[in-house]
Amino acid sequence: MTEKREFLLQQLDEKFKAIDQNTDVHLEGLLHATPITYWDYILPESLLSLQVQRSNLPDEMVFIMYHQINELLFKMILWEIDQVSNSDNIEAAFFTEKLRRISRYFDMLSTSFSIMGDGMDIEQYQKFRNTLTPASGFQSAQYRLIEFASTELINLIDYRFRATIDRNTPYSHAYDHLYWQAAGKDHATGKKNTLIVLFERKYRTMFLRKMEEYNTTNLYTRFKQLPDDVRQDAKLIAAMRHYDKTVNITWVMAHYHAAGKYLGEAAATGGSDWRKYMHPRYQRRIFFPDLWSAEELEHWGEDA
Repeated sequence: MTEKREFLLQQLDEKFKAIDQNTDVHLEGLLHATPITYWDYILPESLLSLQVQRSNLPDEMVFIMYHQINELLFKMILWEIDQVSNSDNIEAAFFTEKLRRISRYFDMLSTSFSIMGDGMDIEQYQKFRNTLTPASGFQSAQYRLIEFASTELINLIDYRFRATIDRNTPYSHAYDHLYWQAAGKDHATGKKNTLIVLFERKYRTMFLRKMEEYNTTNLYTRFKQLPDDVRQDAKLIAAMRHYDKTVNITWVMAHYHAAGKYLGEAAATGGSDWRKYMHPRYQRRIFFPDLWSAEELEHWGEDA
């Protein structure tokens, strides 16, 4: 019995007593436990069974796996954002490091579009895309959560309706005026298309709950809650600006150019006018507007 082992046993005893458990039972259980393996921990067989094609075209597999990788990265991004959102005491170094991690994930997403841009046969894509209608990357719920978690809700409202919405506006009303609603509506009648009807049937209730949850815990609000001296931290400001530009210009434009190669002038699978919907100079998605100059805001996305 070494001194270290005795210390560890004491720590284990305290841990299990705190939850009304018998330490000896747990130690005896270790005698019968099998060693952990990579395949038990990462579950690659389960992960690799999730790719199901709707056609017999080989490059559809590239398309499926690429989007599944995106969703895993979105989960990593939300994991980091929520650590900031749920932190009681935020220091500049902690906030900055989390933003840098998040930005690296989005940098990876941005550069990864070469997989789609150069990694699929256009003719194959033009064929299998017809089996996907009306599904669309628009329907990524995690990406919408990233937006809610990043900024105040007013910054996600369609520019045409911002003057009519404030913090006292019901979440359901604000939801119906989010910028991305325009991609799923007939501008003449206001009728929602199948793309957005199915999307809302699946996620609307959860979105309304998350909109309220992130109302006081989104990254922009948490930044504004910091002491004055912390908000002036140069590294923190640089990290926030980098994140804002990476998500709302760099990543969006990488997606835009990849779509342009495969779609040309065609509508997206969901039926939206994707060129106007996606381009930052039209939607002007900006998470942290106070951190940009008036000139930068005026010309947002134009150099993209």
